[in-house]
Amino acid sequence: MSAHPPVDDSEAEHSDEHEFFYLRQQKQISEDASVSARELAARTREAVADAREEVVHQREDSVLVREDSVISREQHNNAVELHQSIIDEQLLLLRQANARLVVATIQAHELADQVQAARDQIDYTAQHDALTGLPNRTLLQDRLSQAIEIARRQTRPLAVMFLDLDRFKHINDSLGHGIGDLLLQSVAHRLKGCLRHSDTVSRQGGDEFVVLLPNIEHAQDAALSAEKIIATLAPSHLLNEHEIHIGVSIGISIYPDDGGDTDTLLKSADRAMYYAKNNGKDAYKFFDQEMHARALQRHATEVDLRHALERREFILHYQPVVHLRSGKIVGFEALVRWQHPERGLLLPEEFIPIAEESGLILPLGRWVQHQACSQAQKWIMAGLAPMTVALNTSGFEFRNKDFVTSVRTMLAETGLEPRLLELELTETVLINNTESTQAVLSALVEMGVKLTIDDFGTGYSSLRYLQQYPIYALKIDQSFVSQMVSSEASKSIVHAVISLGSNLKMRTIAEGIETAEQYASLLALHCDDAQGYFFSEPVTAEAFAALLHADMSH
Repeated sequence: MSAHPPVDDSEAEHSDEHEFFYLRQQKQISEDASVSARELAARTREAVADAREEVVHQREDSVLVREDSVISREQHNNAVELHQSIIDEQLLLLRQANARLVVATIQAHELADQVQAARDQIDYTAQHDALTGLPNRTLLQDRLSQAIEIARRQTRPLAVMFLDLDRFKHINDSLGHGIGDLLLQSVAHRLKGCLRHSDTVSRQGGDEFVVLLPNIEHAQDAALSAEKIIATLAPSHLLNEHEIHIGVSIGISIYPDDGGDTDTLLKSADRAMYYAKNNGKDAYKFFDQEMHARALQRHATEVDLRHALERREFILHYQPVVHLRSGKIVGFEALVRWQHPERGLLLPEEFIPIAEESGLILPLGRWVQHQACSQAQKWIMAGLAPMTVALNTSGFEFRNKDFVTSVRTMLAETGLEPRLLELELTETVLINNTESTQAVLSALVEMGVKLTIDDFGTGYSSLRYLQQYPIYALKIDQSFVSQMVSSEASKSIVHAVISLGSNLKMRTIAEGIETAEQYASLLALHCDDAQGYFFSEPVTAEAFAALLHADMSH
């Protein structure tokens, strides 16, 4: 027995057909599924390939990105480093600029300080004397102007004192300018020490000082200050082992009596000082109107002097120099006179000092030299015996740079032999032993000119220059000759000079013989030559020619 019931054939066919379709469908489905799987696999492979290619591209892009990133980082780093280096360089430049600015600022301040210091120094130098440190003329004028204005408002006096050192020139010439400068500094120091702080002491130049006393009650206060100054300067000054004594002449002017302005007060004090110097020195004098009159006279003399040469107002007088043993005229000294149109015949002491101070001594000296030598040559050409021509030579002439040239030119123009020219120099000229002095003296001697020391023994004598310089003769000053008969001391001095000259092979000439006793005494002492009123006063050229003719006849 079957487990299953029997099946109908129709139903069996239907079932088979149905199964067929199912199987075919499944087959189709299977085929479709196979195709789809292949397609899917292919597609998958394509997708995978595409994915792989994309990955490759992405990897390439990633590499590029990484490379770009690396490059970018390197560029960034380089840029950062460059930027940093630029910043560092700018910072360095800024620091350097700041440092230079700081240095420049410091230097600017230092320069400003230096400029101010230089200005202060310039102002100080412009108002103070370089040697002594005292106020100079400019600062004194300013202070004096202010003091006058204050005195005017307060109706009170003030005093101006003009100081001039006595014998300073001799000290300066004999001991040298170095000692002279030290002496001026010592004087300045003492002056500052003996005056009040309210007073002003000023150096005007050379050995001249001015003191301003702005606070005085009476003129006597100025006199007391002057006495104090004289006493302060009196003790010796020890300078480089030299013990030097110096005096001072002081002139005093009082505001408003002697002047109402700076120039007048200074001029009045200056005039009073000259009066003190010419009347004993080492003293003080107040200004008075007589001094003013004399100052006007001096000024007029200077003005007239400037025209005298042009107007030919000068003349020469000649005094014979006599050989004591023979009594013969062996030479003459030419002495200048001024034939003033209003004041008559003026002697040298009335105008030579003014000529020296004004500088007119140079043209006047050249005129005297030329005139005297020309006249001597005329006498020689007229048949008279040649004789020496003695001419006084001032320090101003001797120190002139053209002195030797002018002497040489004058001799050439006049035709006089140089051996007949005898130039008389003072000891103060020779005592200043400098190269220029030696050069001038040597040039004159080489030319053939004779050199004589005038007024021997009256200046700052030093026997050293007698050995150094080629001196021809010593002239014994008349102050010794005039007293040699009555004074044993004077006679001893004359004797000593004659002996000195004889031992040094120098001629001796006595000046100022007026008596037969003096003549006899000099002859007994073996003096060589002499001149003076005992033989003849200075006379005109015509009168001297007559003396020469008379001398020849004897």
